Amino acid sequence: MNDFVRVLTVVLCALMLIFVVFACNQADNDDDNDDNNDDNDTIPQFVQVDYIDSALIYRLSKFRSGIGHDYSDDFESCRSMKHYFQPRNGVDWSTVRIYSPVTGTVVTITDEYAGSQVRIRSADYPNIFCIIFHINLTIALEAGASVTAGQQLGTHIGSQTMSDIAFGVSTDTGWKLVSYFEVMTDTLLQTYRARGLNSRNETIISQEARDADPLSCIGEEFTNSGNLENWVSLN
Repeated sequence: MNDFVRVLTVVLCALMLIFVVFACNQADNDDDNDDNNDDNDTIPQFVQVDYIDSALIYRLSKFRSGIGHDYSDDFESCRSMKHYFQPRNGVDWSTVRIYSPVTGTVVTITDEYAGSQVRIRSADYPNIFCIIFHINLTIALEAGASVTAGQQLGTHIGSQTMSDIAFGVSTDTGWKLVSYFEVMTDTLLQTYRARGLNSRNETIISQEARDADPLSCIGEEFTNSGNLENWVSLN
């Protein structure tokens, strides 16, 4: 009987050891999958150069503001999930230079009622796209062309409309828009801090706050601008 108990104990210990090794390997695989998951909540702060000459900018709209028109993603609706940049008084809006904030590949160029919209896929993060609106292109540019961070694409089209920029992430579950200020490096953000910005969060209306103070839309048009502050003014 003692021999039987000893054998049974050895077998149970071996089974427990196999279970522990399997569980550890599974946890490692789950960690690897999380690192490669496009839906990871971590947004890389990789944009090192500004898309616009911010010294000429007076104020900018907040992410999820009620400025402009509905520009939303697959997860939210009826809110402007981009940033408008309004030049200072006395500035000729058509002279404000526009740059590519990322190194990457031009995916599309679309004619708008005022200027061109350029969509760029990041080379560093191929699931992240930058969209710049209302550009007067001053270089020959076509879909498939490569651009580098800091390369001038042209100028803002003019006083017909403000300049605006959006960043989107292609995830496993849909198209997700994020704030331009969420993808900035701390160094680039410092240029806005020097103009009076306190933090990244100051440029963003949270989803919870926007949901609690909803906008209303007819098509893409806002019928109200909400009760929350829509703008950040710069010094």
